[in-house]
Amino acid sequence: MSPQRSTTSTTSTDVPVAARPPARVAFVGAGPGDSALLTLGAVECLKVAEALIIDQTSGPELVREFLREDVEIIDASHGEHGQQLTTASRAKLVVKTAKAHRDGVVVRLMDGDPTTFNGLAEEAAALRKAGIPFDVVPGVSSATAVPAYAGVPLTSSATSAVHVVSVTSGVRPDLTGSIADDVTVVLLGLPDALAVALADLKDAGRDEQTPVALTQRGTTTEQITRTSTLAAAPKAMAGLSVPTLAVVGPTVDLRDQGLSWFETKPLFGWRVLVPRTKQQSGSMEERLSFYGASAEVVPTISVEPPRTPQAMERAVKGLVTGRYEWVGFTSVNAVRAIRERFEAIGLDARAFSGLKIAAVGGATAAALHDWGINPDLVPDGEKSARGLLEVWPPYDEVLDPINRVFLPRADIATDTLVAGLQDMGWEVDDVTAYRTVRAAPPPAPVREAIKGGAFDAVVFTSSSTVRNLVGIAGKPHPSTVIACIGPATAKTAEEQGLRVDVLAPDASAHALIDALAEFGRGMAEDAEANGLPVTRPSAKRKKAAGRKTARTTVKG
Repeated sequence: MSPQRSTTSTTSTDVPVAARPPARVAFVGAGPGDSALLTLGAVECLKVAEALIIDQTSGPELVREFLREDVEIIDASHGEHGQQLTTASRAKLVVKTAKAHRDGVVVRLMDGDPTTFNGLAEEAAALRKAGIPFDVVPGVSSATAVPAYAGVPLTSSATSAVHVVSVTSGVRPDLTGSIADDVTVVLLGLPDALAVALADLKDAGRDEQTPVALTQRGTTTEQITRTSTLAAAPKAMAGLSVPTLAVVGPTVDLRDQGLSWFETKPLFGWRVLVPRTKQQSGSMEERLSFYGASAEVVPTISVEPPRTPQAMERAVKGLVTGRYEWVGFTSVNAVRAIRERFEAIGLDARAFSGLKIAAVGGATAAALHDWGINPDLVPDGEKSARGLLEVWPPYDEVLDPINRVFLPRADIATDTLVAGLQDMGWEVDDVTAYRTVRAAPPPAPVREAIKGGAFDAVVFTSSSTVRNLVGIAGKPHPSTVIACIGPATAKTAEEQGLRVDVLAPDASAHALIDALAEFGRGMAEDAEANGLPVTRPSAKRKKAAGRKTARTTVKG
């Protein structure tokens, strides 16, 4: 349940600002770093927040998709001059922010769970003293989530206790109670402090051969886990940075016995370029995340209305008055364009009653389903104009009372579908429903990353995305894996001088990402079979010049 604003018998505009009650503060657990671990309660609070007070690790990017556009973001980790704030200073900042945002909601976002090593007690006490109401929304704690993502259970049947210790520089906790072999110890802190604590644990009497797992940036696609022994752990800390977590105990050995599930995903740590509009990339981003990759969307086209709307208006009028037997949708953008036009003139999906509807593929059919329309025709094979023609029935003057088809399409659409329908006896109104315009070039760092090989893969969903990406950003580096949604897209990529590594067996976003994951799995298996470490394509870019890789087609 999200925090509620204070209510009075008068509207807020009737009450002077100084007389309105302070904002209600919600202490919200951000979890350990993976946005998928945010709770439903956390999301509800974030959606209504007028101000967001962030913590050291839980930056605004983790939760930006849930925030209002006008939310004020306040950094509680450092002061105006860059100095690290004390617990007391953060408490004063929370009180000050609540008083500034009267009669609203302020979210105090805390790493992991608010109740664990986060200063909740001091900040909540300051709010209570100031008479400011607050709520606490628990979060997933790093102490349990990071070991889980590292493939290290905290307990087994032989475990008697779990000790969680936060260590800081200059403070050396008493670890004599954690030396028994059946105790799992979880240490959280900066690398230098952790190294001291691990040495102290050994000196206190813990067996120096006890397994240790060291994990940085846990639960994110940048996660790195090293395993060691207690004796060697301080040296193994070299190169690790905050946030870092250590697990000491026998259950660490289970990681190498098949429990390492996150870092062994086929695309783990891959940085994948998605040249698509943000509105169209959602399902691909989710699928890439499922396989352990991070997606970066670079729009290569902008979808805009037709320059002259008269033809579209005539077609929509004809659709309502019975001019057509069929309406063929060849893209999600076409569905969106017609839907927006319908809504602008007060029509809805009922206007399609009595018409036959065709969709080029699953994504287009899904867009129609969202509008309440079940297409009558979707090709089982190739999801393209050619595939649609293979299943489209020819015009029959006895069975078909009307011989005309309405095709709302892009201004750059090919003539394949129109010519094929005409050959089957249909009259076709091929109408421009939207224009595809080349997007502006991405920022210079992104262009340099594309050409320099910082991306592990790029996924192309159409020929236009290939041409436009090369046009606005340049060719991807030879080390970058090129994945294409179908033969036509692959042909365009090759014409642009790109080597195509992955060809989806089915023209859908999911099939494309699944095929890329299968390619990544094959790379890992080849490396392991040859006794080599598993590395991402971007790590091989210095050796990639002239490399030839056979195209992989994953069969469904």
